[in-house]
Amino acid sequence: MRVLIADKFEQSGIDALTAAGCEVSYQPALADQALVEAVAAAAPGVLIVRGTRVPEAVLVAGPLELVVRAGAGYNTIDVAAASRLGIYVSNCPGKNSIAVAELAFGLICALDRRIADGVADLRAGRWNKAEYSRARGLHGRTLGLIGVGGIGKEMIPRAKGFGLPVVAWSRSLTPEAAADLGITMLDSPEAVAAAADIVSVHLALNSDTRGLLGAAFFDALKPGACFINTSRGEVVDEAALASTIRSKGVRAGLDVFVGEPAGGTGEFANELVGLPGVYGTHHIGASTDQAQESVAAEAVRIVEVFKQTGLVPNVVNLARQTPATTSIVVRHLDRPGILAHTLGAISAAGINVQEMENIVFEGAEAAAARIHVEGEVDSSLIEAIKAHEAVIEVSVIAG
Repeated sequence: MRVLIADKFEQSGIDALTAAGCEVSYQPALADQALVEAVAAAAPGVLIVRGTRVPEAVLVAGPLELVVRAGAGYNTIDVAAASRLGIYVSNCPGKNSIAVAELAFGLICALDRRIADGVADLRAGRWNKAEYSRARGLHGRTLGLIGVGGIGKEMIPRAKGFGLPVVAWSRSLTPEAAADLGITMLDSPEAVAAAADIVSVHLALNSDTRGLLGAAFFDALKPGACFINTSRGEVVDEAALASTIRSKGVRAGLDVFVGEPAGGTGEFANELVGLPGVYGTHHIGASTDQAQESVAAEAVRIVEVFKQTGLVPNVVNLARQTPATTSIVVRHLDRPGILAHTLGAISAAGINVQEMENIVFEGAEAAAARIHVEGEVDSSLIEAIKAHEAVIEVSVIAG
């Protein structure tokens, strides 16, 4: 199996892929047209990326079967195009959660003590203890979490270590889960903004979260609150955030921005970074040695499982629900040709197969095929399937 790695990747991961029998091409500087040309030239079955964008032009350039995002998010990959082309997209969720949570708390501490400003003054030859000795402190203040996935959960024990009670909102959070985590569940992002002294955002970027934190959210923030975003810049209305920083003295620690460069270096301009009270980092939340080793190991596991079984761990673009309306269950002797006969009969009836599986009983004498179809199954189709001598029984389950 040919694997093209078009981003920085740990040597341990490259070695593991090679040991697994993969033909690995490591070209970490690829992007844009160069990536299209590399896929066309190398003809890989698997493409591994981190921050490199994978548009449709890349997906159609070669015989790709699988794109692995060596990280949690996958908004840089044209998932819709991959789905149309029958290309699996997979990611490595949870493997960098600790690293991102550590950076989020680093930004919280830095904002409270204004560390970056103090360092800048020292480097400029200015000693100003009178100014920088004024800090609120963190103990007893309330941390609000927007999103309680893998990273959000890692924030909770760290908050408790700092003496911060936690309130949270997440679409997936239930009262029972909140009780188990020892946090208070609130019913909206705005409710979190109103209750918290510090708000930290941990959301995946999708159609539901793009621009989720807008004017109403920032209007609800307390004056002087701290706002942390280490998720994706696009979940925030940056104009509304800028307005709140100016009007309420909100301080912001931002690792992500709208329109940030796709590569490791590049020109960057954003109004937010010039505002007082804003500390920015370079989308480095997941960029620790520990996190990258863990992500690389998971990416290797995904490729190995796919190579050995055809299955894809962590796949993100399979249909959650197909148009299937009926299931046909065919119990049959485990003989050649029975599945071809069954599918031929279904095709002749003008019915589309959505999903299927064939389960073999112990001893490999008999099996059961479950075929989920879109369309009405009548008695003539059942009789056509039963016509094969290896068929034991056919049953139909509606809905």
